[in-house]
Amino acid sequence: MMKACDLKKSSVIDIDGTPHIIQRISQQSPTARGGGTIYKVRFRNVSTKQKVDQTYRSEDALQEATYETNEVQYLYKDGDRYNFMDLSSYEQFELVQDDIEECLPFLIEDMEGIIALVSEGRILTLRMPDTIDLEIVECPPAMKGASATSRTKPATLTTGLIVQVPEYIASGETIRVDTRERKFLSRA
Repeated sequence: MMKACDLKKSSVIDIDGTPHIIQRISQQSPTARGGGTIYKVRFRNVSTKQKVDQTYRSEDALQEATYETNEVQYLYKDGDRYNFMDLSSYEQFELVQDDIEECLPFLIEDMEGIIALVSEGRILTLRMPDTIDLEIVECPPAMKGASATSRTKPATLTTGLIVQVPEYIASGETIRVDTRERKFLSRA
């Protein structure tokens, strides 16, 4: 059992005997005295892809789905299918674009460190590393005399993801990106 306050994005919860992946969590803290924190969670059913919205208090217990974790490597894209290889058994498998939509902005060919959650021989979801290094392919030119203030500019990365970077960063640089928040962390 897992408490609602311990939920994380991409956790897998068993709802009515079916595994559901957490896509989004928002937290609300009431201002009234004695009010407990409320968690609004959006799940996605693994088999039907249907979205389910639920609200929990922080003490509510949820049943975690049972699954195995395998480290996989992303190999290549073939149309709308993405090919991966299990690094322990060296078996290759395909996932369609809809199954891994949230991972697409971070996939680079031959990328390792991806964790596949497997239940009963079926891939439930992929967990990306918390941080990855990506190269900037397009951004406005670096400004002379720019300081490390909070002013930012958009930068397009090799995977097509657009993140806000400090104005002193230039095209061609490699940066570290947080995959959970989709934010710039630092230069790589």
